[in-house]
Amino acid sequence: MKALVTGGSGFIGSNFIRYLLTDSEVNEDLEILNVDKLSYAGMGKNIEHMGLSENKNYKFIRADISDKDAIEKIFSEENPELVFNFAAESHVDRSIEDSENFEKSNFLGACNLFKSAIKNNVKRFVQISTDEVYGSIENGSFSEDAKLNPSSPYSATKAAADLNALAYFKTHNFPVIITRSANNYGEYQFPEKILPVFITNLIGGKKVPLMHSAENPGLNVRDWLNVKDNCRAIWFVAKNGNIGEVYNVPGENEKTNTHMTNLLLNNFGFGEEMIEKIPHRKAHDFRYSVSGKKLKNLGFLHKHNDLEKEIKNLVEWYKKNQNWWRPLKK
Repeated sequence: MKALVTGGSGFIGSNFIRYLLTDSEVNEDLEILNVDKLSYAGMGKNIEHMGLSENKNYKFIRADISDKDAIEKIFSEENPELVFNFAAESHVDRSIEDSENFEKSNFLGACNLFKSAIKNNVKRFVQISTDEVYGSIENGSFSEDAKLNPSSPYSATKAAADLNALAYFKTHNFPVIITRSANNYGEYQFPEKILPVFITNLIGGKKVPLMHSAENPGLNVRDWLNVKDNCRAIWFVAKNGNIGEVYNVPGENEKTNTHMTNLLLNNFGFGEEMIEKIPHRKAHDFRYSVSGKKLKNLGFLHKHNDLEKEIKNLVEWYKKNQNWWRPLKK
């Protein structure tokens, strides 16, 4: 079976490819085609660092999903049965500064993939989305049928792609499944997101930039999902989910940013003197939270949600793999 993975050189995509090629839980004979334009997020050469680039079941094609002709050619020549679309611009701050690349990749690029998948009779297409499409929630958790209320150009473009995918399902019977995951963390996360920024700063003896205000002193809440469990969930719904459905993937670990900061500081033996307070970005969401009841009812169970243990392991990974992240860190 051939699976096309877009954005497979990025953080979640490369972890997903490693999972498909190396984890006994998958138990499938798969050919993996990684289509990636190798933007800044692919500069770490994750697949190569993982030792997978020479795997006999792995193939790489450099292409941009917003290039319609290139995508149509890949689908017609390669004939994938499964498609997993991880390709996206994902850094909220970058989307606020300039949203054009987000519009091209997250929406127009995704639509190119949808159309080519329909034209070439793909059996199943998994669109990777985010809990940020729902916006912030003060109490409770969003279910899959909650109203979409994005706050940034990043989450708005992801929401737009989700809606178009579901429209194609209704009009063309497009065999799409959408996953909306909580905050991912784990190995090979580009050092612009909060945990790798904090960990790599602390390795270098530098302070960590914690968003802070008088009204909200570092108390923003995020649900922390280990990327390994997200990869497991994505494959699980590809095999067991129903087309035309959305599945939330929570982390089952809601923590304030202050809690996460202190957890990291404790791992390094530091105190609050290593915190640098910075202002919140525009339209900053206070709390993301999604219900995982639908996914759990399908039979999925987390394996990597012991947060303190996983964070300790992650700190050790960044200490041991400085040859990967140091060339990427500004």
